[in-house]
Amino acid sequence: MIQNFNDLFAELKAKNICKKMVAAWAVDEHTIEAASLASDMGFVKCTLVGDEDLIKKVCADNNIDVAKFEIVDIKDELKAVAAAVKMVHDGEGDVLMKGLCSTDKFLRAILNKETGLLPPKGVLSHVGVIENPNYHKLMFISDMAVIPAPDFRQKVKIAGYLAATAKSFGIAMPKIAFIAASEQMMDTMPACTEAAMLAKMCDRGQIKAIGDGPLALDVAVDTESVQIKKLKSEVAGDADCLLFPNIESGNVFWKTNSKLCKGVRQAGFLVGVKVPCILASRADSVDVKLNSIASAVMSVK
Repeated sequence: MIQNFNDLFAELKAKNICKKMVAAWAVDEHTIEAASLASDMGFVKCTLVGDEDLIKKVCADNNIDVAKFEIVDIKDELKAVAAAVKMVHDGEGDVLMKGLCSTDKFLRAILNKETGLLPPKGVLSHVGVIENPNYHKLMFISDMAVIPAPDFRQKVKIAGYLAATAKSFGIAMPKIAFIAASEQMMDTMPACTEAAMLAKMCDRGQIKAIGDGPLALDVAVDTESVQIKKLKSEVAGDADCLLFPNIESGNVFWKTNSKLCKGVRQAGFLVGVKVPCILASRADSVDVKLNSIASAVMSVK
């Protein structure tokens, strides 16, 4: 089983997996460095869309062989993003990556009805992958970046995305914790009632995963808390996936891990689209972007 990002890299190499990646407005150091490392590790062939002069300068400044990339020279940021998305739409890429462009421009191109990547009636969401040395395996979480307050139907979709992503990492039947403020069934809290409904859908096979909820975060990931509270659950203390009730809780969990937990490694990408789309922050490290590329490649259908 893949339990950390090094295991993921090893699995990609062992299975000889290599996908075509298109990077939109890839003119910044971190994006190009991550794409270079992924190319060297053999799991992507990269096309960089953007100002060729800027790309060559970054490569020269960082001793990167520019010949390893295919470059589509477009000097305008907005046009470069649109062109990159259209390339993937037309089947020229298996993975899309955001470079230095702003998130709104990236999403606008993805959501374009003619050349974008969202299927009709699709639900766009975001899955994060966290390697925390204080937890015994990878955690897959959602949604901390796209849907502010998912309704019940959107949560069903998100649960499916989480399960599919975990399965692509070799987890045959992922365990999903539907997070709320308490593991007690409180009908005054919508997060609790919807978590219970989602868990029952897992029981009935409507969501292809083992699910339980509501679960507070402590019992979702900590066996001692489970024992103290005498909770009986297949998921509690051993969750693979955490589905948060809203963007605030998911985002705070993500950033708490990244800023206050030493040794944490992360990855993230958009789901619900025709191909995985890496939506890393412009400020994200090379490590986060490399992990995101690897995770996206592993999840390609």
